[in-house]
Amino acid sequence: MHDVPAEQLKAALAEANIYVFRQDADLRYLWVHGPSLARESLTGRADEELLPSSEREVVIAVKQRVLQSGRPADCEVSYALPDGRKLFALHIHPNFGPDGQVVGITTTATDISRSHSTQKEQHDLSEELAGTLQRYETALRGSNVTVYTQDRDLRYASISNPMFDRKIEDIIGHTDEDVLPAASRPAIIALKRAALETGSPQDSEVCVQTAAGERWHDLHIEPLRDIMGSIVGLSCAAVDITERKEGEAHLRLLMRELTHRSKNLLAVIQAMARQTARHVGSIDAFLTQFGARLQALATSHDLLVQESWYGVSLSELVRSQLGHYLDRIGTQVSLDGPAVVLKPEAAQSLGLALHELATNAAKYGALSVPGGHVSIRWKRMPATEGHGVDVCWQEADGPKVKAPKQRGFGSMVIEQNLRRSLDAEVTMDFAPAGLHCRIAIPVTQLSVGR
Repeated sequence: MHDVPAEQLKAALAEANIYVFRQDADLRYLWVHGPSLARESLTGRADEELLPSSEREVVIAVKQRVLQSGRPADCEVSYALPDGRKLFALHIHPNFGPDGQVVGITTTATDISRSHSTQKEQHDLSEELAGTLQRYETALRGSNVTVYTQDRDLRYASISNPMFDRKIEDIIGHTDEDVLPAASRPAIIALKRAALETGSPQDSEVCVQTAAGERWHDLHIEPLRDIMGSIVGLSCAAVDITERKEGEAHLRLLMRELTHRSKNLLAVIQAMARQTARHVGSIDAFLTQFGARLQALATSHDLLVQESWYGVSLSELVRSQLGHYLDRIGTQVSLDGPAVVLKPEAAQSLGLALHELATNAAKYGALSVPGGHVSIRWKRMPATEGHGVDVCWQEADGPKVKAPKQRGFGSMVIEQNLRRSLDAEVTMDFAPAGLHCRIAIPVTQLSVGR
């Protein structure tokens, strides 16, 4: 140390932003050096006078240990300096006298404020990044979006969710040749190769055939570049849009059905108008009967709309067409039968037939007198009879029934229309004790429902 000129030593210490203190055995400062230090205010004073109370005990304890043991030690301490409070790393080294006894210490203090601040910022940023990644992964796990990366060989490097009936661990490290279902592979790989070759993003809706069925994905493929701008792989996001596709397909079906049914409905209304006009003697009577039949048709359509045209419960259909007589259930009207769902065509045609039966019963049959009774029962037919449904309308205790001399619109709707539109078997028995109508609807007119 004596070989280094004092001025050179001071210059080196200043550039290194290092402070040096020499203290005697009583920890009084003998010599100090450092940037922005008021040396005269430190020389001759002890740590008891200079150090803040929050740091004093720890630093003095370390220095006393060096004086007693003769071995160096290290610690960190915060000092209040003219240019602000700073954090220092202290290295405390014993000074020995000619007799080998410890006569004091020399302490070097290195300003680590900036380093400590940078480390804290890095720690805070790391924690913030970890939190952001956790929220990102949680959001992806709870969504129908799968994000993944691949290298230029289309080997999976990362993925957020299981995909194509495979677990994450069964995807990472494998290529599309291993992961993608064979039928869907060529189209998806072609999109990814195009992104690698052109450097342009690729978007497409792709259909993937999995063991669980057909799944649709909205696929976005983005080239992945390194810091030099070279393409090193792909970053992809796949959004499961299967439900949307199914909804669109059903909507298209509904539009086709609506067009078809609108034409049929107009034909039915025209036929109703002609037949009603043929069997009434005045405009008022025509308007009354025609309006009631239109309402019956609308009631069946209301039920179909409620079920998005998937089908109608037979029980609900019967109740809707007997709306004016529901308060008589248990007294004049009884209903009984299992759960059965009719297809739209069957619901429309049977609804009209039930309306005509109820109207006839209210005018001339069992519902025209207080003591009359109507029983509507249905049952599933056995396999030997085709698994359809057998609907039975039975009237009793009403006025004596006479077979009509000519068949009107009601008979046409019940017999001819059901036979023609539903391929149903219809029998009408005008027995004196009460009308009995049996309608056997084939299984092809039944729906499994939603």
